Amino acid sequence: MLDLQRLRALHAVSVHGTVGAAAAALGYTPSAVSQQIAKLERETRTVLLERQGRGVRLTEQAHHLAAAAQELLSIVERTETELEERHGLPAGRLTVAAFASAARGLLPGVLADLARRHPALDTRLTEVDPHLSVDLVAKGAVDMAVAHDWDIAPLPAPEGVEQAVIGDDLCDLLVPAGHPFAGRSAVRREDLQGERWICQPPGRVCHEWLVRTLRGAGCEPEIVHQADENPTLVALVAAGLGVALIPRLGRGVLPEGVVEVALDPMPVRRLYALWRTGASRRPAIAEMVRTLQGHWASVSERRSG
Repeated sequence: MLDLQRLRALHAVSVHGTVGAAAAALGYTPSAVSQQIAKLERETRTVLLERQGRGVRLTEQAHHLAAAAQELLSIVERTETELEERHGLPAGRLTVAAFASAARGLLPGVLADLARRHPALDTRLTEVDPHLSVDLVAKGAVDMAVAHDWDIAPLPAPEGVEQAVIGDDLCDLLVPAGHPFAGRSAVRREDLQGERWICQPPGRVCHEWLVRTLRGAGCEPEIVHQADENPTLVALVAAGLGVALIPRLGRGVLPEGVVEVALDPMPVRRLYALWRTGASRRPAIAEMVRTLQGHWASVSERRSG
């Protein structure tokens, strides 16, 4: 008899690519995931993971078993949805993937609110890059994702995944206090030629958006400093090392020496909640969407003020 938890562990490794990432998504330790898969190997008398450099890769047999695991987990999800729907109240476990600034600036209040109002609902948060989270939803690795797109790069939702708009996050130009733009109420995109830019590394959504936006305005960006976290980008601006375009959500209070200037037209990224179509009837999904939208109204109002 195959154990569902062990199949879940194998499926997580197949989706996330490493034992460590699978463990983080499941809320286990890497050693616990490895032990689950080792037991599954003994039960099936099959080698499922092989060493590859510092990581592992799934064998052909493991890929077949992981595909079967996804089907079984889908059946379990449908059953849990039906049971929850009959009770009419949000309950059970709800796993959520969110990008960094949403995980910092929006989700803490949302999760605390849900825990207070719905003690039978066990929400679990994982921080994930937005371009990865949609695929995690589609593959059943998480129940919901909070992701975003930009005005020039819409977010694709694959078949079988539904989405709802949470709200719009505005983005400002941040410059050092002594910068010529610091005294202006607004700056046109065409005026940004020759600036030294601070942004996230290539492959990140915000990096690609910056490059495409500036090129669209006839400016080839000179990117001189790169960092993953927005607080680091702000600190580099405060040191007078360049300018940055940073969304308001999760940005925090700007330090002394950094000035916020409006960019004309104002860049906007839209936040979405995404979930699998099969879970649409689940009360926990509907309640999570409502709570995200409700908290966004207060978060965005504070940021605008």
